[in-house]
Amino acid sequence: MPKVKVPRKSTNVDMTAMCDVAFLLLSFFILTTKFKPTEALQVTTPKSVSTKAVDAKNVVLVTLDKEGKVYFSVSDENKGEKEQVIDLVDQLKSLGLSAQEKAAFAKVGTYIGVPFSQLKSYLQLNPEQMKAFKAPGIPVTDTLNNEMQIWIRAAATAFQGKKMNLLVKGDNDAKYPSFKGVIDALKKNEIFKFSMITDPEGVPPGTDLYKKNQASGGRATDE
Repeated sequence: MPKVKVPRKSTNVDMTAMCDVAFLLLSFFILTTKFKPTEALQVTTPKSVSTKAVDAKNVVLVTLDKEGKVYFSVSDENKGEKEQVIDLVDQLKSLGLSAQEKAAFAKVGTYIGVPFSQLKSYLQLNPEQMKAFKAPGIPVTDTLNNEMQIWIRAAATAFQGKKMNLLVKGDNDAKYPSFKGVIDALKKNEIFKFSMITDPEGVPPGTDLYKKNQASGGRATDE
């Protein structure tokens, strides 16, 4: 008896529902994505092969731009310490800052890049004026008038009892005298350990560090 052949038909999958879901997910991610805000200080950090991430807690940041100007800031998460820092600076330099001017320093995103002689007037500016202000930088190159010493001393006092994570973020084209002035300010306060912020990149093949990483299974190693 001959076999009955069942006609073959191609499988038809309706993708309409899948397309709808895909577009809904795409719309969701587009609407909920937060873009990285523009940095107040544009700094191009040097390249390095370091894979060790810095601790983001209790941060005191010293920034050097490509013109050699130096800036000081405290993490916005440490509002109490920020308030102590400006109180101590006011006392040490007898600046006569008002409560409103001190509050301006404690605001989110505030950094200092002016000498003490201009600090009071700088803190009187509104946020928009601060953004447009061309800061001359904190004086650090004059050995007898290295004002960063005072800021570091105030920060070390404010973070007493906690681990202060001191970070130095320098532009790749930053001037050496400014960097040396920052290091001198740290030494004057007996601070000999800090972290440099760099732009990580892959380890060049064939180097000793590359071979070491390969031997350790590609895991990050500290140098």
